[in-house]
Amino acid sequence: QVRLMESGGGLVQAGGSLRLSCTASESIFSIFGMGWYRQAPGKQRELVASVTSGNNSPSRINYADAVKGRFTVSRDNAKKQLSLQMNSLKPDDTAVYYCNTIPPLGDWGQGTQVTVSS
Repeated sequence: QVRLMESGGGLVQAGGSLRLSCTASESIFSIFGMGWYRQAPGKQRELVASVTSGNNSPSRINYADAVKGRFTVSRDNAKKQLSLQMNSLKPDDTAVYYCNTIPPLGDWGQGTQVTVSS
């Protein structure tokens, strides 16, 4: 069972930056693609960034249109760590951010709150 822990959220003004980190408890992290998801109040959880495992081919990265050009996802399989660099943040980015495998197989963690003020 994969347990995940997110950190790095906070309150930031529009235009600011934050860096989120996720650590996984099991070696399965290196097998599956990993992603950052977010859930805003009253909305469904959505996938915003993903990166494949990179085990058999170069890693492929994808972003939701809403964050493309502003967010950068990276992973370190040796450390079982996934990161999300978020720049040029907008109030619409306000949400709880979670990491999980692609598709989501691990128990959802508590997430980390990101609040962007206008």
